Amino acid sequence: MLRILTCIAVEHDLRLVLLAAFICFLSCYVAVSLTQRAQVSDGKARGLWLGAAGTSSGFGIWATHFIAMLAYDPGVAMGFDMEPTLLSLAVAIVVTTIGLALASYVPGRSAVVAGGLLLGAGITSMHYIGMSALELPGRIVWDNVYVAASVVCAGLFGMLALDVCMRPQLGARGRALATVLMALGVVSLHFTAMAAVMIEPGLMPVSDDTLISTSLMVPLIAVVAFSLLFAGLTAAVFARQSELAASESTRQFAMLVQGVKDYAIYMLDPEGRVANWNAGAERSKGYKAHEIVGQHFSHFYSEEDRAAGLPERALALARAEGKYESEGWRYKKDGGRFWANVVIDPIYDAGGVLVGYAKITKDVTKEKADADRLAAVTKNLDLALENMSQGLCLFDKDERLLIANKRYSEIFGFPEGRIQPGMTLREIVDQGVTHLFSDPDVRQAKARDVYARRRAAILANDGGAMVEKLPNGTSVQLRYRTLPDGAWVATYEDISERLRSEEQISFLARHDGLTGLPNRASFNNRLEADLDAARLSGGKVAAIGIDLDKFKEINDTRGHAAGDEVLTTLSKRMQACLEADETVARFGGDEFAAAKRFSDVADLTDFIQRLENCLNAEIRIDGYDIKPGASLGVAIYPQDADTVEALINNADLAMYRAKDALTQTVCFYEVSMDEAARSRRLIANDLWQAVERKELQLHYQVQKAVTSGETIGYEVLLRWHHPLRGKIPPGDFIPIAEECGAILPIGEWVLREACREAATWNNDHKIAVNLSPIQLGNADVADLVHRVLLETGLNPRRLELEITESTIIADKERALQTLRRIKAFGVTIAIDDFGTGYSSLETLRAFPFDKIKLDRSFMSEVEASPEAKAIIRAILALGQTLRVPVLAEGVETSNQLAILLDEGCDEAQGYFLGRPMPVESIRTSVEASKAA
Repeated sequence: MLRILTCIAVEHDLRLVLLAAFICFLSCYVAVSLTQRAQVSDGKARGLWLGAAGTSSGFGIWATHFIAMLAYDPGVAMGFDMEPTLLSLAVAIVVTTIGLALASYVPGRSAVVAGGLLLGAGITSMHYIGMSALELPGRIVWDNVYVAASVVCAGLFGMLALDVCMRPQLGARGRALATVLMALGVVSLHFTAMAAVMIEPGLMPVSDDTLISTSLMVPLIAVVAFSLLFAGLTAAVFARQSELAASESTRQFAMLVQGVKDYAIYMLDPEGRVANWNAGAERSKGYKAHEIVGQHFSHFYSEEDRAAGLPERALALARAEGKYESEGWRYKKDGGRFWANVVIDPIYDAGGVLVGYAKITKDVTKEKADADRLAAVTKNLDLALENMSQGLCLFDKDERLLIANKRYSEIFGFPEGRIQPGMTLREIVDQGVTHLFSDPDVRQAKARDVYARRRAAILANDGGAMVEKLPNGTSVQLRYRTLPDGAWVATYEDISERLRSEEQISFLARHDGLTGLPNRASFNNRLEADLDAARLSGGKVAAIGIDLDKFKEINDTRGHAAGDEVLTTLSKRMQACLEADETVARFGGDEFAAAKRFSDVADLTDFIQRLENCLNAEIRIDGYDIKPGASLGVAIYPQDADTVEALINNADLAMYRAKDALTQTVCFYEVSMDEAARSRRLIANDLWQAVERKELQLHYQVQKAVTSGETIGYEVLLRWHHPLRGKIPPGDFIPIAEECGAILPIGEWVLREACREAATWNNDHKIAVNLSPIQLGNADVADLVHRVLLETGLNPRRLELEITESTIIADKERALQTLRRIKAFGVTIAIDDFGTGYSSLETLRAFPFDKIKLDRSFMSEVEASPEAKAIIRAILALGQTLRVPVLAEGVETSNQLAILLDEGCDEAQGYFLGRPMPVESIRTSVEASKAA
């Protein structure tokens, strides 16, 4: 190392050494820049860049060597032989170029290593061939150790330089590092090799023809080297500027792509993979950017097209012809397809290297369909035009008719042959107005107005539609589309039916679909308007709530079709009887409402009478005469209420009063109705807390065998002792409990308390607990019975549940399934109040009841009414036939009991046998029976 430093410092001219080092560094930088440029190029451009890199670097390295040689002072006169000197230049350029080409064209790290070694070999060969051109008086003797070191340095630094230079996306620091490594390869070779030189004095044959003058070599080599390197560096700078311009262009293109939403615009890389994705592409193809970027664009083709190689062929045609354009089916993410117009443009950088493709796809499915239709029209234009549902006219830019189909004349009522090609728009308008209007002044004014409106629509060309209503009632929708040459197409569509449909939809939104009467919302609006008018005029308004009687029975016995016919018939009757300031509406089901503005009560009375006549008249359906009947409730503004909601509510209260009355079908609102309603609400509120407050109590009524008088069980009866109202009869609070839902917790308490109490008795007496329809409708009732039996320990055979047939009639199948589950526990089921209501034999057949309870109404009449006795006899015979015991309720005299005994009745209960007693009395009775 000391020998090398001595060689540089003592044996060389430092000024020329610095010049050589500068040229060396500059040539290496140019070589690195041009090689990097070759890396991003393709084809011929890559070869040109590599040739320029090899030439500039080879010449620069050669210039570095010979300027450094001129800086060398061996202590004797010296010169250079021309032929070896030029040979060393050629070797430097050729071998260096081959090394760079090997590293560039051949993939893999081994090729880079081999290219670096070739680069070192070129530097080494150039130096030692150049040294052979040295002429001096003496003989050069080489130190082999330094010679070997110089060769190793050249190969090592050449390999490292190319390894850095060939890295992708090399930045400024990378270029600087590669330049320094390559320069170190040249410098370390030269000065290590020069340190190996020893000169033995001797005679030097000199030839003036072959010796190059040292005084000319420095400026000549420097000028040529700087010129060549400047040219290479300039080319690299311009290439870099072109690359930056291309990058900026790409960025602007990307901004444009992302901003377009009507077209799918995206870039492909040279292999056909998606590089970016705009909003239009996402909308038309369904893929998000992260789902498709990086994927091959063949995703959008069918499997058959991919198998046929169509995607690759499209890219090849784009490269070969400069653009590829076609139409075909393309596929979305969800598997759907659309007809696409596709344009693929290859994109090249400034060096002519392919950087990718710009791909534009437009969904032209509709245009394709239109084009197909147009092709069919072109094939047989007359037939197509005559079969269009729309009228069509084509006008040229001078407003002259070119084509008009038959439908156009039909829509506007033109006689056949009246409208001919060549007529102007104004002439056609005049013809139409002449056809529709007889008054000349009206025709002229109308023609001006129609022409002006149509010209304005044509000039606007906004794709909008205008609607004209013809005097014959036809509504026509006109659309105009202007063509590029100034001509335009006009279409005319008869939309009368569509408008009628829209009116029908609007009507249905305000009216009942079955009867055509106004619905609740429409009625409320009308009633509000009536109240506003009454407030201004001082009149009165009556709101009438109407509820049909026994409509459910009609549905159940005659079917829903018969029920619908009843509703429509009654609606037509009521509509037919309406006069001014009167309206009728249907709220739903069998619920109607009516309203009337009046000043004289006689007018209101007449209106109510007309409604009653409509509602009470018989209707004949399928050979049966049905007399519906209805209950009406009347509330009057302003005396009963001053708002729509309050007026309707009060009319409903009056209607419910009429419905409950036996002899009254029309009821006017009274303040006491509100009080009754409030009382029911208060009772309902208290019922929810009655169990917690321990206000409820169970009473038990004995049930006995008719023949022996033996006690067989007790019916459990509920009593309520209200802290303020006192004792409230079950008939008053049970219906309220069922309405408000409190019957569920109350019924559960009754069942649990009765079973718990009976479980303490030391006998087999049954307890009969009534089951409410609300309880039976609850899906949990079977589970409740099971839980209570387990909790209380009562034998299931001692529990009897009593139901009425009306309890199961609403959903018979479900109710019977629930009862079968309960009976499976061992619990017995009794049908209560038999002989009233439905008393359907089908119910007895569908479910094996364990007991039939004869309604108390028959016992009250049995002594005086042969008919009542006959019914009792028939029910007892039915029980015997079905082997089901019959229990008669309401036995209050010994004579009644004797009749039951004569008729063979099994069981009985009533005041004669025992009144309902609280549990304490029952316990005493039970204890007494045990003692006996």
